[in-house]
Amino acid sequence: MPKLSVVFHPAAIEEAWAAREWYAARSQSAAELFLAELDGGVEAISLAPERCPLFVHGTRRYLFHRFPFQLVYRIVNDSVQVVALAHGRRRPGYWKLR
Repeated sequence: MPKLSVVFHPAAIEEAWAAREWYAARSQSAAELFLAELDGGVEAISLAPERCPLFVHGTRRYLFHRFPFQLVYRIVNDSVQVVALAHGRRRPGYWKLR
């Protein structure tokens, strides 16, 4: 399967920036590690979107390794749509209507 384009829901972009800012307020190196893990996750789901198991409502999720976050996404035609960058321990399922 060729590499797919990854498109973020506007709210998922806001979630990414909010998480990055939270880590940056505590440690610049933590913020950089968070962004590196986000970039790695985006790359992974663009190269092999079906490798992550089905989650809920037709979505899949990529779990971060070092941080309690997950990329929740759908495969739509020739793209991957990230619907949320969700914290794994807060407000489960808040993104379901996106």
